[in-house]
Parts: sequence; structure tokens; C-alpha cells
Amino acid sequence: MTTHEKAEAGLRRLASALLAKGALPGEWLPAFGAVPRHLFVPDVIWPGQAGMNRPRDRVIRSEEPDLWCEAVYRDAPITTQWDDGAYTGPGRGKIPSSSNSMPSMVFAMLDALSIDDGHTVLEIGTGTGWNAALLSHRLGSNNVVTVEVDEPSAQAASMRLQKAGFHPTTVVADGTQGYAPRARYDRVIATCSTGRIPSAWLEQTKPGGVIVAPWGPTYGGEAIARLTVADDGTASGRFAGSSAFMRLRSQRTKRPHVREYLRGEPWPADGVKSLTGLSPDAVGDWPVMFAIGLQVPEAFPWMESYRDGSYTLWLRDTAVVSWATADCEPDRSEFEVVQAGPRRLWDEVEAAYGWWVDQGRPGFERFGLTVTPEGERAWLDGPERPVPTANE
Repeated sequence: MTTHEKAEAGLRRLASALLAKGALPGEWLPAFGAVPRHLFVPDVIWPGQAGMNRPRDRVIRSEEPDLWCEAVYRDAPITTQWDDGAYTGPGRGKIPSSSNSMPSMVFAMLDALSIDDGHTVLEIGTGTGWNAALLSHRLGSNNVVTVEVDEPSAQAASMRLQKAGFHPTTVVADGTQGYAPRARYDRVIATCSTGRIPSAWLEQTKPGGVIVAPWGPTYGGEAIARLTVADDGTASGRFAGSSAFMRLRSQRTKRPHVREYLRGEPWPADGVKSLTGLSPDAVGDWPVMFAIGLQVPEAFPWMESYRDGSYTLWLRDTAVVSWATADCEPDRSEFEVVQAGPRRLWDEVEAAYGWWVDQGRPGFERFGLTVTPEGERAWLDGPERPVPTANE
């Protein structure tokens, strides 16, 4: 079988798989066939696993062409860059910084845009160019602007787009600024996650326009926000389901080492010990982390694992003044907690978990977000029910 035949077979298999689970909307089927994914995947990749974000080791197309093709035509993300390009392999780097997204997620977000003929679209995060190509096929290249902060990635994507016959406006810039020369847009879509919707995106979207962007609190958990921009420049809407994208570079948060919290003292330093009946296991799933993160601002978890299967859940704040640990050991009904600093982070997490349980353990789809010039506020079931935060 030739390389072309393998690609065609892979394209058909992926189409069948996506259609079977309702992940390829009919209006996007022509674009899927006309813009094959392999044209927008570089020769060096780190394939992901369906349902997971952990990438496998590096695959080089010239060395393992069958494995490369198999990875391209699976419904899984593909990491294409580590550490902002500083790491090239072999193996894996520290932080994945660019990717070709999971196809089912790509089309779920495109479907959420509710595009009509003639719409103009601003895309934040060109990546490999596949998403921009799909939009260009659907709307025409003249109606698509795509912004990428990483210049080598932008140049490579531009070459792929041109080779495939698409010529959207490609911009190398910080995506938080949007692209004012072509504003206002009917639609804005981000292929990187954000913890704050940039004001430029709202300002550059027409009233009644839609913004689709992965959004997540500092703590963890993430979902696709679908926001409609109002006449007054505010935006509001529900979350459309789980996601896990790489963070917008200008919104990455520094996560200091635990030693900075202990101030040179051995654990537990000045921490106060107590016991809890809530297992750290109960607060580790993605939807639960999302609900906790909405209520516990500017804090994040980290798990320290041990060989016997136990682990310590560390909680730290971004101000580097408060921390907590919760030890999880198998077959225990009570768990040791240590907390230090002006915030009692485990108490905040436990209260947030209790609120989530009391609300019926809501999934992403019950939550929403409202963005105004004064800031953002998450809500449950409707804007009239804002999610409480620990500092209120």
C-alpha cells in the first residue's frame, strides 16, 4: 500500500469512527474530507492517547511511517512541540507547548461556533494550521484570521496552509490582543486554554457574536466556554463540555517548589495537623477539580506519589504564603492534614467539595461564565446563581 493509499484509508477510518459517535457534524464533513489531517501534522510528533493527554515518546515519520500515519488518523491529540521549542527529543520534554488537537474536540468546538456563510472568524492559536484550514474551506480564506505567538510554528503552519491551497490572514503576535485591523468578527475561537477571557476578544467581536474558548481556573479542571457577546460589550454563556488544552502563554502561572513554602524548614514546618474524613481521591477528578477551582481562587494541587501506592496531595497558593497537605493511604477512613499560612487551603477545598455535592454533583454543562469589564463570574444553572468563592 502506498503512502497516499494509507492516508486515504486512515482518513476513512477516522471519519467512520467520528461519525459513529456523533463527533463529526454533517456540515463539517466536506471540510474533513477536503482538508486531511496528515497535511497539517509535522514529521516529528509525540502521539497522544484517546481519553488521555499523556503523549507517547517521539515518532519520526521517516523512521516509522506506519506508526506516524496510525497516530495521525486516530481520535487523539498529537503533541508537536515541547518547552516552547527548546526541547526536540528524543523522549519527551517537560511541558507540551503546541499540538494538533484531538479531532473530536476540534469538530465539537467548530460546531459550537454555529458558523454561517459569510461569517468572519478570528482564531487564537494557529498551531499546525489544521483548524485554520478547516475554517478556510468552510468560509473562504478571506474570512479567516489566525494568530500564533510562536514564530517558528506560525511559519510552518503558513507553509502548510499555502501548500494545501488556503490563504487566511496569518499573524505572529500575542493572541490576547486579538487582531484589531480586521475587527469586528462574527466568531472568535481559541485553541489554547485561558483563565481570563481577554478584553480584546470581546471588543473585537460583533454584538451577538460568539466566542468559543477552553477556560479553566488555576486549580484545575477545564471546559469549553461558549459565550455570546451582548450590545454592552459583556459576554455570557454555558460551558459545553470537558477540555484539556495548553495554556495561553501570557496566562501561564508560575508554580513554585514546595521548598519555597516551607521557608527552608523540614515538613511540616509551622503547619497545624488535623484529621479529615474526606479522601484526597474524592477531589481528584476533572469535573470536581473544576468545581473546586471556581470556589478556591489562586491555588493549585500537586500529587507526590510513593511506592506503596499512597500519596500526598499538596495544595499551594499563588501568593506563596499558604500551603496544605493531605495524606492518602489505602484502606484508611481518616486522613492526616497539615495546613499553614493565612489561608487554610484544605478547609477551602473541603468546603468547595461539600458545596458541589449539595448541588447534586453538577457536571460542566450546568456551569456558565459571565464576563464584564469588571471581571468574570462563574455561575450554576443561570447568571442569577453565582458560584461562591472562598474569599466571600
